[in-house]
Amino acid sequence: MSDRLDRRDFLRAATAAGVGIAFPPTPAGASPPTPAPNDFGGLLAVAPMDVVRIGFVGVGHQGSSHVENLVKIEGARVVAICDLEADRVAKMQDLVVKAGQPKPAGYSGSPTEFRKLCERDDVDLVYTATPWEWHAPVMLAAMRAGKHAATEVPMAPTLDELWELVETAEKTRRHCVMMENCTYDRTEMMILNMVRQGVFGDLLHAECGYLHDLRQLKLTDYYHPRWRIEYSIKYNRDNYPTHGLGPVAQWMDINRGNQFDHLVSMSSKEAGLHLWAEEHAGRDNTEARRAYKLGDVTKTLIRTKNGQTIQITHNTSNPRPYSRDILLQGTKGIVRKYPAEQIYVEGKSPKADQWEELRPWREQYEHPIWKELEEKSRGAGHGGMDFIEDFRLIDCLRAGVPTDLDVYDGAAWSAVAPISERSIAQRSRSVDFPDFTRGAWKTRRPLAVVGSGPAVASDQR
Repeated sequence: MSDRLDRRDFLRAATAAGVGIAFPPTPAGASPPTPAPNDFGGLLAVAPMDVVRIGFVGVGHQGSSHVENLVKIEGARVVAICDLEADRVAKMQDLVVKAGQPKPAGYSGSPTEFRKLCERDDVDLVYTATPWEWHAPVMLAAMRAGKHAATEVPMAPTLDELWELVETAEKTRRHCVMMENCTYDRTEMMILNMVRQGVFGDLLHAECGYLHDLRQLKLTDYYHPRWRIEYSIKYNRDNYPTHGLGPVAQWMDINRGNQFDHLVSMSSKEAGLHLWAEEHAGRDNTEARRAYKLGDVTKTLIRTKNGQTIQITHNTSNPRPYSRDILLQGTKGIVRKYPAEQIYVEGKSPKADQWEELRPWREQYEHPIWKELEEKSRGAGHGGMDFIEDFRLIDCLRAGVPTDLDVYDGAAWSAVAPISERSIAQRSRSVDFPDFTRGAWKTRRPLAVVGSGPAVASDQR
């Protein structure tokens, strides 16, 4: 019998038992947002805006890259910058001015300075790229101040925070978007286009993950002040599922006619971080002597409501080439991205039961967004997909159409981390997913294959 993680069920049971709750109860009658007057199939849309005025919180490695993208996007204006470190704020202010925009207001010196930014009357969107534990506080402050909110991945590290984000987005009718750049990667978007055109038939199974040697980055000052290693110390779970899972969820229409049903997770022992610390800093070093909960390799299996299976792998503690383990199996064929981009489609591939290169298929199935934005995205982070994700967010806000990703996507994909932790702690017991949409997934329209401009963004209807 699987554990249920629906927050409302838990609240009802706890209240009946007289148990104290650490978070506020859900308001009676809470429901998903009502669509705007245009029929967007249950997806949130707000009034279009000519210019999107942005306050950015956290301008370290990834945050500064996003600011560089935003100043190049028509209709985007960076009006405020916030970071704990004043020199980072000053650097981004100079960048914005050199791009031809007025100098943004600056906030620094305190972890909660973002609250002042959120209260500004000249901010429409608050975008954050802070350490993970600050994602939810920044977005909640933004939405409660009437602003739209966007964050780097994950949306939040705990189920309580994910529920609070969903409920706040519904109550305030503000966009709350997790910016998962890998859903905009060229190959993943091409596969989405192929799925929509039925190339692989009925989808059965996918594999994905995040396999990235982060030992040196975690155990040195790259993630200042070494915040990311704390998640290896505190948690044994898949801490970072969304890079691989996001594209798969879109292929399988999760939250749009399909849903994650339940998962099981298992983790290996921990060894890699200790070994790296001993070899590079000495056995008496603090990093070598501390205890790490995170197993080196975590495997998670998800089954969807529509009967598909998904395997997710997490490994950031061992020497290995980078991979997101992308693979998709359907009744008509199979495609994979690692270790090489290959495909086999029955009746279409030249040799029976043998891989062929995926590249020749690109001419027919290149995603429209990449056709239109390849030149503009050239030179941007992660092969251009970072620019495209920023462009799409601004484009949808300006057009007044639903964003490509919404609060339910961010919540469902991020929930894998705390749910996998629970499964691992209970000897790989099956754990049910919460339904953040409260049944609306059955009628919400699938993500469409759309172009890049406001004129075609309405194809999501």
